[in-house]
Amino acid sequence: MGAQTILLNLERAGRLDKVLADALACDEAAQALGFSRARVQQLLKEGLVSLSGSVITDANHKLKGESVACSVIVPPPVAAEPQAEVIPLSIVFEDEDMLVIDKPAGLVVHPAAGNWEGTLVNALLAHCGASLSGIGGVARPGIVHRLDKDTSGLMVVAKNDFAHQKLTAQFADRSLSRVYQALVWGVPSPISGEIKGAIGRHPRSRQKMAVVEHGGKDALTYYGVTEAFGTLASLVECKLATGRTHQIRVHMAHVGHPVVGDPLYGSQRGKGGPARKDETGIVGLLGDFERQALHAGAIRFIHPRSSKALNFKAPLPEDMADLLKKLRKKGVA
Repeated sequence: MGAQTILLNLERAGRLDKVLADALACDEAAQALGFSRARVQQLLKEGLVSLSGSVITDANHKLKGESVACSVIVPPPVAAEPQAEVIPLSIVFEDEDMLVIDKPAGLVVHPAAGNWEGTLVNALLAHCGASLSGIGGVARPGIVHRLDKDTSGLMVVAKNDFAHQKLTAQFADRSLSRVYQALVWGVPSPISGEIKGAIGRHPRSRQKMAVVEHGGKDALTYYGVTEAFGTLASLVECKLATGRTHQIRVHMAHVGHPVVGDPLYGSQRGKGGPARKDETGIVGLLGDFERQALHAGAIRFIHPRSSKALNFKAPLPEDMADLLKKLRKKGVA
């Protein structure tokens, strides 16, 4: 696969490297390429970033907040550095072009600082070998999109460059459909609807995303409550119309119903806070859940070579299913 070009409109004021890194983190087509601020600085240094047609190499170049067209050239991938590791994979579908994997919670998708081994990429290298697609110079072969470490569920993996380009295009044009199950604090009202809110970097914490007024990327999540546990918690089905970083986690927290167990966005336990009355013991059960209760349960897309519509579903993982059983036994569902 050759060089790729990503086109953006930058609208925030500030240092170019920071504004560009934040914009790339929110761009659906760029998310799988994993642009850190350091990588953006390297691209600038190599003369691969243009503003309104002029190459800019200075990371400290100041943007004034006016809308400016930005072009980022992403070099072809280099050889993957991670080592192949035999790690069990739950494969839902596989052919010569792609795989669909049911990723368990706790499995990191790609190698990074602190997680150079034991990742999904290491497992894919062992399972598929050299046929996997490389991406944008980053050691992340085959990865078309990502799930957070502690989010379980379905992921699509390309086994060659042709499949990778076709699948990535479906993410970019939003023709690929993804549905998640989330256990959230409280019961959203109305019980079904949509959440709109541009998502960008949190103004005070770069580890977090947030709904922002300026500089974010448009984001839309459709939701519907499928089961309520009194007024303290509910199981919600979320369908992504866009694919921003942490989108469901950010949007549900934004409307006051954060995902149970979410270490970044769920600390307030939603509307009413942790001091809410808990005669049933539900708060205790939910508080003991050790990860964000979020599962990518369904995915639908067009096969990159046959053009056949494919639809896959994965049941809730054991820990979420067990938690729901305990909640139902409380007799408030």
